[in-house]
Amino acid sequence: MKEAKRSRKRKRGKVHKKSTTQAGDDPSKVSGVNQSMVSNVAISKTKKPLSFLDKMKARLSGGHFRMLNEKLYTCSGDEALNYFKENPELFNVYHAGYQEQMLHWPEKPVNIITKWLKDHSPSLIVADFGCGDARLARSVKNKVWSLDLVAHDPSVIAYPLEASSVDVAIFCLSLMGTDYPSFLQEALRVLKPRGWLLIAEVKSRLDPTTGGADPNNFLKAICELGFTIESKDFSNKMFVLFYLKKKEKQNSVDKEINWPELKACIYKRR
Repeated sequence: MKEAKRSRKRKRGKVHKKSTTQAGDDPSKVSGVNQSMVSNVAISKTKKPLSFLDKMKARLSGGHFRMLNEKLYTCSGDEALNYFKENPELFNVYHAGYQEQMLHWPEKPVNIITKWLKDHSPSLIVADFGCGDARLARSVKNKVWSLDLVAHDPSVIAYPLEASSVDVAIFCLSLMGTDYPSFLQEALRVLKPRGWLLIAEVKSRLDPTTGGADPNNFLKAICELGFTIESKDFSNKMFVLFYLKKKEKQNSVDKEINWPELKACIYKRR
């Protein structure tokens, strides 16, 4: 009786060993193995590394973006407009590089602004100054006027709006020119009384400890232009957010506003 039991155990052990060996010959037949995992292994083996030419193209593209980015921060709005009129293809190069840089940001200001708009009435009319690829307009139900130097997208316009015609004016990382106060003056012109002004700006530009402007001086100048501060958000490590409103009654500006210089935002080579 004991001999028979030992015999049965030996047989079971041989069967188990045999089945294990067969499954090991073909990983796709192993019970419980994820088929997609096997496929991914095969794909990773066949995926070719970037060629030297591809790497050079990527490096040149990044170099073009950094050059264009620095130019936009260190010239006037009119100079930037004329530059892109003469070289319209570089506008696409710039925005492709910009989107690549945004991939490295843990949080994007346009997403926060989008959420803010969704938390408010969809009837608010919005002007998105320096809109780029008009992503904001595609993300909300509001009527959004997407404005930029060049009509990169069919929905983008490059002409001025009517006075007192919008409820929200937005500058999402777009106060770039040396004459940035003129952009804010245009926002004041097109906003309705008590209309919102939302500004997202690279944090280092408003950090006195790293050579940036004092944010209090920046906001003081905007308030002298004709706005009141509603709230400030310094919680993000990459950018700051300011929420302001156009004053109900505008006072004539007798004295010249002391606008602080905003340093250029130079992206590091990666």
